[in-house]
Amino acid sequence: MAKCPKCNKNVYFAEKVTSLGKDWHRPCLKCEKCGKTLNPGSHAEHDGKPYCNNPCYTALFGPGGFGRGGTESHKY
Repeated sequence: MAKCPKCNKNVYFAEKVTSLGKDWHRPCLKCEKCGKTLNPGSHAEHDGKPYCNNPCYTALFGPGGFGRGGTESHKY
């Protein structure tokens, strides 16, 4: 039985979503930064953790200060 990487509980077939090579509970597959629920294959990954592509992944790990605008564009 697979364990969910977020909550570490068993993931049963009827409730699983597969992403990043692991089986997750659908409510557990969330962006590590903003908490938005993600769909398998439509998000980014960093150190095995899921992030929404935009704005979180781009703001945290993308090139700094270019093309995003908003408060997270500038690194102090």
